Amino acid sequence: MKTTNTTSLIRLAGIVCLLSILCACSTDPKVSYGDSKAVETITADFGSTDLQGIAESMTRSLLQSRAISGAKESPLVTVAPVKNKTSEYIDTRMITTKIETQLLKSGQVRFAVRETDMGNQKSELNRQNSGLYSANTATKIGNMQGAKYRIEGEIGSIVKNDKKTKDVFYNFSLRLINNESGVYEWADETEIRKQEKR
Repeated sequence: MKTTNTTSLIRLAGIVCLLSILCACSTDPKVSYGDSKAVETITADFGSTDLQGIAESMTRSLLQSRAISGAKESPLVTVAPVKNKTSEYIDTRMITTKIETQLLKSGQVRFAVRETDMGNQKSELNRQNSGLYSANTATKIGNMQGAKYRIEGEIGSIVKNDKKTKDVFYNFSLRLINNESGVYEWADETEIRKQEKR
């Protein structure tokens, strides 16, 4: 009797293990790489295609502005966080980082540390001036350069819904401001309209 119960339990345990393995195999996600530049149309929400289009459009326009293209040497610029005025979560830091990277790669603009990264900059200066480093190699406090210009921007949206369609209109605007005079040296905007059929 005991042998039969033990054998039954071993068989049952074997079946449970086999079923667990089969279930695990059937639910494994299938991962593949796609083209990062391909048009993304999964939903009408803000996506990678919108991010890339905004960054390319704004970078091109800013590089053609008189303040940048007419400068004798690459001006020093800082970037303020883009304000998200939409009803959805948008990583606006990603937008500004992409624009900043493209501008920097052009060689026509240099960037000062962002206000949001100033804590890291001060920590590094304090670390190098802590007495642990040679005075000949440590960076000196008080030699940071002030940016001539500041880039500011915002993204807003208008969303309309009915039973069959979701319509989203995005407006992204960017400005280049002279830090000393407060004058707007350049401004541009780009618009995106997306529809999602249900």
